[in-house]
Amino acid sequence: MTGRPEGRPVVVSRRGKLEGMSRRRTEEAVADAAPLEAARAAAEPASPTRGAGSADPLAGELRRAGVLPLLVLHFLGDGPSYGNQLMERVERLSRGLIAVNPNTMYPLLRRLETDGLIAGEWEHPERRSRRFYRLTEAGEAERARLAEGVGPRLDAVAEALADIKQALSL
Repeated sequence: MTGRPEGRPVVVSRRGKLEGMSRRRTEEAVADAAPLEAARAAAEPASPTRGAGSADPLAGELRRAGVLPLLVLHFLGDGPSYGNQLMERVERLSRGLIAVNPNTMYPLLRRLETDGLIAGEWEHPERRSRRFYRLTEAGEAERARLAEGVGPRLDAVAEALADIKQALSL
């Protein structure tokens, strides 16, 4: 490696600084490794929409309203489904407003299963594959209960959006 005498190792000090390499050589190595433009591009979000886990107040309100568990129970009322399929259906129905990631969906599915609201079975029981979930009778009752509470909150969100749209003459 150029920039330091042969035989002299590069050592990282307790303060995290490289010793045995000139500051200029260190800056050159960093610049070569990660050009500023590439670093900025990598830091940009993949899409301009923000999902339910974001700081988007509307998506946060929908989450607090219990929309996601209700949607999962609703979709499972149509027939058995697996986690990724449920995530896609939620995102499609919400037109991307509620983007659910696996770190949200799978704990929710495990909780609903533990609570007896859904039942899951492995597609291939002899090995881990897709786990299909179906709605139980208790899940049907919970879906009806959640719908009663979520419905008015969805109406309030829709009315507020209509007021905002009218105020902005959109």
